[in-house]
Amino acid sequence: MIRVREVRVISPEGEQLGILPIEQALSLAQERELDLVEVAPNERPPVCRIMDFGKFKYQQSKRSQEAKKRQKVILTKEVKMRPKTEEHDYQFKMRHARRFLEEGHKVKLTLLFRGREMDHIDLGQRVLNRVIEDCRDISGIEQHPRLEGQALTMVLVPKS
Repeated sequence: MIRVREVRVISPEGEQLGILPIEQALSLAQERELDLVEVAPNERPPVCRIMDFGKFKYQQSKRSQEAKKRQKVILTKEVKMRPKTEEHDYQFKMRHARRFLEEGHKVKLTLLFRGREMDHIDLGQRVLNRVIEDCRDISGIEQHPRLEGQALTMVLVPKS
């Protein structure tokens, strides 16, 4: 599929074989039972390498799988509360939030308001400020508290 007359050929060991006619380069590759692969098509003349293309593609896919394995996935975990959450329930939810942050996940804190509680958003703001103080040692704030409909939301991220 290479459509030029001459190409610069590189051997499987990485040595330059020079500029050769395409027929000669193809015959060299066939003698070694390998493929002639164009690696730099924009050069003049184009650069081709003699290699086992199937093996090359296999190694490339293995490298990308290894990179995916090492990649860290950060999830966003959500902790929901109410403005009148009792102390024990608050501590229980805070243990969960701290564990999520220690595992390296983001934590979205949602404070839900119902009915007349919407008149006292300052109570919810106080709860979220307390959460910020309790998690200050292991987290930072990605999104400050803001009202979205009937919920006050905030996002915490783990400190690196």
